[in-house]
Amino acid sequence: MNTHGIRYLHTLGPHGTNLESAAHEWLRRRGIDGEVALHASLETALEAVPDDGEHALVACAVYPALHTLTFGNLHRLHMVDSFVMPTHNMVLASAGAAAPRSVSTHPAPVGLVPESAEARLVLSNSQAAIDCAAGLTEGCVTTVVAAERHGLRVLRDFGSVPMVFTIHQVRAVNVADDRLESAGAWR
Repeated sequence: MNTHGIRYLHTLGPHGTNLESAAHEWLRRRGIDGEVALHASLETALEAVPDDGEHALVACAVYPALHTLTFGNLHRLHMVDSFVMPTHNMVLASAGAAAPRSVSTHPAPVGLVPESAEARLVLSNSQAAIDCAAGLTEGCVTTVVAAERHGLRVLRDFGSVPMVFTIHQVRAVNVADDRLESAGAWR
C-alpha cells in the first residue's frame, strides 16, 4: 500500500506506551521528519484526526477493539502498513506493596495481573503507571519505561513481546469508488 504523504501519527498516550515507541520507530525507518500526537484512546484519536491523508493512526494487533475501530470506519480508516517490533519490557510494578491486591492495567495485558489481585481497567499501560503512582491501585501492569518514569518498583519483569503494529491512513473516500478499485485489485 502507498504510505506516501503520511507525516502525522496519532496513537495511544500518555508518554511511555508501546504505541508511542512504535510510531517513532515507523517514522525513523522511513526517514520521515514527522510528528507523533498522543491521545487518551485510539477512538478519541480517530475523532481528532483530519481526513487529509497526511495523518495516520498507529495501533497494535492486540488492541482490544481494533476490529470494531477498523470495520466501523472503513469509509476513512485504511490499513496501509504493518511491522513487527518488540515492546518495552512489560512489568508488574508497585509504589510499595510487595503483593498488590489491586492492579491497574490496560485490557490487552490483563492476563499478566496476578490471580490474587483485582484488575482495574484503564486506557493505556502508561495510565496504569500514573494511577498506581497516584495511589488509586497498589500495583500496575505497565511498561518498564512508564514504571521508571513514575518512580515505581518493578516486582516482576515479563520481558518484551514481539508485537505487530499497524498503520491506518485516515482519508475520506467515496465508498463506491473504493469498492470498484478494490474489486479490480482482486482480479
